[in-house]
Amino acid sequence: MNMNRLINMGMRMLMRKGVDVMAKRGKQPEDMTPEERAQAKNAQQSVQKAQKGMRAARRFMR
Repeated sequence: MNMNRLINMGMRMLMRKGVDVMAKRGKQPEDMTPEERAQAKNAQQSVQKAQKGMRAARRFMR
């Protein structure tokens, strides 16, 4: 594996983790109000859709 692919893989992993934290705003689910939980769940679903789109785009860019 070349260095560029390793760097890209590491960056994707860090970005995914960062997006997860931002979707929850750093709170644990038990510390959230029901509205905050619903908002975090909606944000997580949006993130998953965006990640699927990015994977599809990378597949077509090969």
